[in-house]
Amino acid sequence: MQRLFSNFADGWPGAGLLLQRILTAILVIRLGIPDLTATSSFLSKIPQIIGVGAGILFFVGLWTPIVGALIAVTQLWIAITLVHDPWISIVLATFGGTVATIGPGAWSIDARLFGRKHIEA
Repeated sequence: MQRLFSNFADGWPGAGLLLQRILTAILVIRLGIPDLTATSSFLSKIPQIIGVGAGILFFVGLWTPIVGALIAVTQLWIAITLVHDPWISIVLATFGGTVATIGPGAWSIDARLFGRKHIEA
């Protein structure tokens, strides 16, 4: 499982990853909820449902590489299929993809579950 994670950065790089992860998650959730409450067909709500669920997992840093890639794919799906301005979805897809490739950082559930452990003899 540890092969999925490229980095558990701490210090200033870890703080930057934490801020990027939290900001991306908040925006994905914030922009997805109004679309869920709009009156439209269920099929058009699927990317928002996936996005809000992925945003919650991204916020806490659980399964970050998988969820970051899922956010990137769903945001690109939203940018292509919906008629509103696609640029915020493209930016969120980029943020999700970058965190997925860099890693979750030291301040995440992934770091606690799958990070390197110090074995004391």
